[in-house]
Amino acid sequence: MAVWQRNLAICCIASFIVSVGMSQMAPILPLYIHELGVEAPEDVARWSGIVFGCNFVSLAIFSPIWGRLADKYGRKPMILRASGWLGLIMIALGFAQSVWQLAGLRLLQGAMSGFQAAVVPLIAAETPKEKSGWAMSMFFAAQVTGGLLGPIFGGGLAEVIGYRHSFFLIGSLCLLGFCALWFVHETKCPAPAAVVAQSTREAFASLPYRRATLAVFATTFLMHFSITCVQPALTVYVAELAPDTEHLAVVSGFVFSCAGLASMLFASRLGHLSDEVGAHRVLLGSLTLAGLVSFPQGLVATPWQLGGLRFVHGIAMAGLIPATNDTIRQITPSHCLGRIYGFNQSAQFIGMFTGAFIGGQLTAWLGFAHMFFVVGALLLLCAAWCKLRVVDDLPRGATD
Repeated sequence: MAVWQRNLAICCIASFIVSVGMSQMAPILPLYIHELGVEAPEDVARWSGIVFGCNFVSLAIFSPIWGRLADKYGRKPMILRASGWLGLIMIALGFAQSVWQLAGLRLLQGAMSGFQAAVVPLIAAETPKEKSGWAMSMFFAAQVTGGLLGPIFGGGLAEVIGYRHSFFLIGSLCLLGFCALWFVHETKCPAPAAVVAQSTREAFASLPYRRATLAVFATTFLMHFSITCVQPALTVYVAELAPDTEHLAVVSGFVFSCAGLASMLFASRLGHLSDEVGAHRVLLGSLTLAGLVSFPQGLVATPWQLGGLRFVHGIAMAGLIPATNDTIRQITPSHCLGRIYGFNQSAQFIGMFTGAFIGGQLTAWLGFAHMFFVVGALLLLCAAWCKLRVVDDLPRGATD
């Protein structure tokens, strides 16, 4: 097995373990907040949003900083820092005595961690360009698979061992991923000191495809904005579609899992396609599919119809996220790869935070059905922008 294949396998295993752990947090977070003394349901909802979202704020601020340090000192130290800190913070969350401490620890988590954001530049740098699309897709599939399995075990386990001990378990899983990552062998040398010392403006000026890079940032922002606009209120939409169901949690879980299942099944195939036809073309096709399939989601009459459309949406996501990372890999010089991925991660986290915040307000104002129309229009506009600024701007063969 080649070194890059071994590194990819280790990163996928670590990502799967961490995702199994981290995906257990979202379902139990509101219950843990209630256990910490927040009584009123509206206050629990408010604090859940704050505690869950503040992590994205610090991630958006610190991701470019850690990306620059990855270029200077190497990617392996950064993934060890991120995974180790994540494990320690998760364990510390289990010792929180107030919701303020919970929020503060989540801010610290974002400032010092960013595990998935740290691993992507290492995979990108170590993998041959002609295989990077498949590699990014396999890493994404490992994330999604862990994210699907985590809530299945986490909910029942929390009832047995308690919410605090659930955080201890999550932290232990993250530290297990940290141990696995010790076996990564980084072959690429850090960038020269003079290159790393460049200012952000100088680094961007040195990029061969500046407009395309900025367009990928905008695509990342809009993509994650559109995802988080809809996702938090999906359960409420399912309840509106099936008001008489006695198994809302089961039906909602089915609808949620459809997209993840599709992403898991199709990620590898779309990764191979990205290597064959170019990551930017898969990015454009996936954006278009995601936009088109959003509109009928606002017109469905049953949860099963919604689940089917979410499955197709998951196929689009399986192409979108790996193709975005692969496009950056193909058009970015190696000496500033970590920094550029850092800025792309900032765009992702800003999109996730603003989408969760603004999406709730828009849904309350427009209604669930119209929210899907807004998301579809945003994704199609993003596809048009991608066509003009990425596909048409790049010379033939730039990402092939």
